[in-house]
Amino acid sequence: MPFPVRRIGTLFTVVLSGFLLVSAHAADPTPAFVERFADAALVGQLQKGGFVLYMRHGTTDNSRADRAPKVDLSDCSTQRVLNEEGRKVAVAVGQALRRAKIPVLEVFHSPLCRTRETSELAFPTLREALKQDNNLMYTANLTSEEKKPILQATRALLSAPVPPGSNRVIVAHAPNMADLIGYFVKPEGTVVVIRPGGASGFEYVASIPPTLWPQLLK
Repeated sequence: MPFPVRRIGTLFTVVLSGFLLVSAHAADPTPAFVERFADAALVGQLQKGGFVLYMRHGTTDNSRADRAPKVDLSDCSTQRVLNEEGRKVAVAVGQALRRAKIPVLEVFHSPLCRTRETSELAFPTLREALKQDNNLMYTANLTSEEKKPILQATRALLSAPVPPGSNRVIVAHAPNMADLIGYFVKPEGTVVVIRPGGASGFEYVASIPPTLWPQLLK
C-alpha cells in the first residue's frame, strides 16, 4: 500500500531537518584556543596573589632529545636540557617576577632536569620551596593511558585555591598544557596566568612571553 503524498512529504521534512542539524553540529567544532597577553592591570592583580603561574622551562638544546621511553630522571645525559640561552631566560623571568613584586610561595616542577634547573635559576632564594612532582612529567612521549594521572594531577594543581598574598608556580612543559586546554605554550620561558577555581576547575587568564616583561615593568 503506497504512502500518502502528505506522509511522504512530512517524512522527507523530518529527515532533511535531522540532516541539517547534524551538518550544523559538524560545522561547529570546539572553538580553538585564543591566546591573550598580560597587561599592567593584571600585574597589579598578581601582586595581590591568588593565581597559579604555569611556566614553561627555559630554552633547550634541541640536538639532545629525551631518551624515550627510558629516560633516567637522575641522569641529565639521557634528557633534553637547557642551553646557555635557556639558563639566561630562566634567570631573567625570575628577576622580572621579583621586580614586578609578584609574590611566590611555592614552586612545583616536573622531574626532568630542564624544569628542575629552570626552577633553581628562576627562584634561587626559594630552594626550600621547590617541590619536584613526578606527576608533572613531560607527556609528549606517553600513551593516552600514561597521560591520565599526569593530567589529573596537573589539573588539580591548577585548580586548587591559592591563599591571597601569594601565588603558586608550576614549572613544566608545553605538551602538558596542550593536552589539557589545547594550548601549546611558546616560546620557552613563557608564563601562563591561571585563575584557580577549586571544584570548578581553572580559567586561563593570559600569557607573559619573556619578551613582554620589559613592557610590563615600565
